[in-house]
Amino acid sequence: MESIPMWQGVSICVIVSWIVISSTLNVTQKLRSFIQPWVSRHVLTGTPLILQIQKFQHGFLDALFSGLSCVVSVPFYTAFLPLLFWSGHVRLARQMTLLMAFCDYLGNCIKDLVSAPRPSCPPVRRVTATKEEKENAMEYGLPSSHTVNTVCLSGYLLYYVLSYAHNRDAVMILAGVGMVCLLVALIGTGRIYLGMHSLVDIIGGLAIGLVILAFWLTMHEYVDNFIVSGQNVTPFWAALSLVLLFAYPTPEFPTPSYEFHTAFNGVALGIVSGIQQTYHQFHHEDVSRIFTPQLSIPAFIGRMLIGIPTILLVKFCSKALAKWILPVVSNTLGIPIRSTIYVPALKGSVSGKKSDESKQLGYIQKLLFFSQQDSFDVDTGIRFLQYAGLAWSVVDLVPSMFSQLSL
Repeated sequence: MESIPMWQGVSICVIVSWIVISSTLNVTQKLRSFIQPWVSRHVLTGTPLILQIQKFQHGFLDALFSGLSCVVSVPFYTAFLPLLFWSGHVRLARQMTLLMAFCDYLGNCIKDLVSAPRPSCPPVRRVTATKEEKENAMEYGLPSSHTVNTVCLSGYLLYYVLSYAHNRDAVMILAGVGMVCLLVALIGTGRIYLGMHSLVDIIGGLAIGLVILAFWLTMHEYVDNFIVSGQNVTPFWAALSLVLLFAYPTPEFPTPSYEFHTAFNGVALGIVSGIQQTYHQFHHEDVSRIFTPQLSIPAFIGRMLIGIPTILLVKFCSKALAKWILPVVSNTLGIPIRSTIYVPALKGSVSGKKSDESKQLGYIQKLLFFSQQDSFDVDTGIRFLQYAGLAWSVVDLVPSMFSQLSL
């Protein structure tokens, strides 16, 4: 039987201890009472700047900044990262996926911890051209997730390209840094122009993104080595993912941020478990890469035509299976549950009037079934398993199909 390294047990115990201590000491509310008024004041005083920028309103700028926001959004990365895995750049793909999950967790934790408002609309004009932008508008403001994600992912991509470049020189480095800075500036300006964020949100996102990127560049080698050759990888990551579902601050009012965290938390588990099982078959450094004789453009197109429908089917099946299994398991264990979206039969099992109230409870009530929490939202588990299944299929099931079809 494989032994469990001590650091893994210590890590989980530390996080669980933090959940209990922060709930007991009411840390979220205390931090919020200190930070939120300061941020809210800067959001209010930043409104004239937004209105000045929006004086340049034009249909072209609306389309440009809306398009850029979509290109650096979580749904875009969710669609793009499978293609990166299948193109043969597996190390870059797994690092960017885990970095994206890390950014999503920390960024949304800070959003819901601070619970600072977005710019008031009106007088600010808010442009929400897509369904995803409408959901983003329901979240709190600080920090700007688009800014955090752009800084981290474009910064890491630049690091990766420069690390593997054979003819790297000062001009190449300056050009790369200049492109990343330009992209970050465009995204930040665009979020203000679209009325989605104040200047303080952008500055906060930039600072947090730089801190996360610096941390990740220090730790990414250790994380990657653990995933591909560590001990007890999948059980540890499953336990970590479960604990992180509870190690999340309760917002002042419910927002979609926790749902986004749950989804990418599941993605990270699926990616890690799949790669750990199939690294030597499909994810080692010598796999075929696009634009080489071993993986031509027609073959890559064939991979997309087979892979995309397959992962969508797995996502659908994972969701259906979770919707059936989780209520049965919960009822068997005597755990009271409710559903707000996925299981219509459970919508009336708990008073709808208490639904929003229960989302405002602290960590320990969620974790230890305190009396104030009369039920648990089974949608969280369904969403988590749905995206874990989707991610697993990207790195395990679909590559197995490619191998059988010689793609």
